[in-house]
Amino acid sequence: MDKSKLAHKIRTLDGLTNEEKSSLLQLLYAHKKYGLVWEEKTEDVEEKLRNELPVLNEVNERAIISEDDKAPNHIIIEGDNFEALTILSYTHERKIDVIYIDPPYNTGNKDFVYNDSYVDSDDSFRHSKWLSFMNKRLKIAKRLLSDKGIILISINDIELYNLKILLDSIMGEGNFLANFIWQSTPGSNTGEDIKTVTEYVLAYSKNISEVHVNQIDILDDAKYNLEDEYVEYRGRHTLNKLDRRMTGSHYSDALNYSILMPDGKYVYPGGLETQQEHWNWRWSKTKLEWGIENGFIVFKKNGNRWSVYFKQYLRVNNNNEVISRALPYQNLIKENDGLNSARGTQEIMSLLNRKAFDYPKPLALLLHILKCVSHSDSLILDFFAGSGTTLHATMQLNAEDGGHRQCILVTNNENNICEEVTYERNKRVIEGYTTPKGNHVEGLHNNNLRYYKTKLLPRERTQKNMRDLVNAATDLLCIKEDLYDEEVTFGRYKVHPKLMRYFSDGMRHMLIVYREEIVDQLAEEIATMDFGKERLKIFIFSPARYAFNDNFFEVQDKVELVALPAAIYDAYEKVLPMRKEKLLDLQEADDAVEPGQPVVMRDLFENHSEEGGEA
Repeated sequence: MDKSKLAHKIRTLDGLTNEEKSSLLQLLYAHKKYGLVWEEKTEDVEEKLRNELPVLNEVNERAIISEDDKAPNHIIIEGDNFEALTILSYTHERKIDVIYIDPPYNTGNKDFVYNDSYVDSDDSFRHSKWLSFMNKRLKIAKRLLSDKGIILISINDIELYNLKILLDSIMGEGNFLANFIWQSTPGSNTGEDIKTVTEYVLAYSKNISEVHVNQIDILDDAKYNLEDEYVEYRGRHTLNKLDRRMTGSHYSDALNYSILMPDGKYVYPGGLETQQEHWNWRWSKTKLEWGIENGFIVFKKNGNRWSVYFKQYLRVNNNNEVISRALPYQNLIKENDGLNSARGTQEIMSLLNRKAFDYPKPLALLLHILKCVSHSDSLILDFFAGSGTTLHATMQLNAEDGGHRQCILVTNNENNICEEVTYERNKRVIEGYTTPKGNHVEGLHNNNLRYYKTKLLPRERTQKNMRDLVNAATDLLCIKEDLYDEEVTFGRYKVHPKLMRYFSDGMRHMLIVYREEIVDQLAEEIATMDFGKERLKIFIFSPARYAFNDNFFEVQDKVELVALPAAIYDAYEKVLPMRKEKLLDLQEADDAVEPGQPVVMRDLFENHSEEGGEA
């Protein structure tokens, strides 16, 4: 039977509620394709957001502000990460360069909470719940990534293969970058079973053609420990033997010649005064003469035996050409000092003087990842922030290379984790702390940290609700524009916070207008003001989409106008589930469509099943 005819029959069935009919229609128009199939499980937070919208409130007393006016702004958001991701879909769509997350591994051992209940190993919908949970969040995360963005996800064997297929579907198989394998568990196997000592970090790009992965700079490699008169230009050097034993077709008679030593003796490769079979110099006679003249060759005598070495420099090759000595990162992250979960626990103990978090990721792992994929000005997001290692690593890496990376952390406050672990850890990293052994660790002072909580407002678009949303949107706008310096005057006028608020760092300027009645007065004042190279960005309340362009016509070259709350609604409707009232209205309208005619409901479900619903 044609789907449109079957849809009509479903809509006209007796004995079903409108919600049940809507669910059947969604199943009818679900496309079958290669990939994972699971039982979709609705979350309580998803149902709640059918009727409410999330915003942010800053906890001002937790702000840590550096004396350095160029310090990067980092953010901690306390709240459900689905709510926070919805907010970020307005403030940071296509802005995030690196997303790293360490989601629950779904071990069945009280590590994964779904609708306020732990999912145990006996739950028959255990994997479906996890996939539903991850699918919703990863789709929003993709929206947040910049064109050059990369997402990295820690996982173990339990959900690795499900996650890989899910990411292939969301991000695209062609955007797969790597599966980083790292030794998470130290020690040896003393039992009869095979011991698992590794975990994984799956990495995908938003657009693989735009991605630039860093290389490992080896300028500080310990083997380059010698200096000579050329060090300023060539850098430090190491010594390598000029001769080598060759076998088979690799041997060359032309490279088996004698070299005059400083004491007048001639020496063949192999170190003897007579020619040896299967030995060659690495350089030709002509290259050797050039090397001696330009300080690349070193003669050393040990007892009665001479050896010949060539210098390998950091900054130039053996033709004296400037090079960059760097190596590509590998997907195998080898065990080294600090790279295991036990070290992560020790780091938390050192910072907080207690075991405050189970299985935290070690700082060395996050540093390795960020060195691989981030750049000096990258914007980094972790929406399963846990103990806050990602922010710690961001600040540490900035301190090491002079970068200006910014980091956003999101976590709930279950068992006070956000307040007492995530925030407290990074507060101490910024301000400095004393270890349990009494050693003082200097703080990374050139960082700002701001703390926010999610809050829900009614979603229905009444005049009052729209105005309340705009009034509550100030913190969102400060985050969106990365502009927090508030001014008490605007031109000749004292700012009245119930009418407007003004933010400026001297270069960029933002005006939030809560009462549209003052636009003419503002336009007149703007005409007398100089904002430099940047336009004044004005976010203005409007019950429709009209941003009062006519009122600002005379100063249009000085301003950029944005109508609120329309801009927020537009962003939210791409990711939020459709309101139930809206579903019912659409279904009633669709009932009038004759079988065989275009089906409005079908089109809506196809659009919103992937990207969310209308706000």
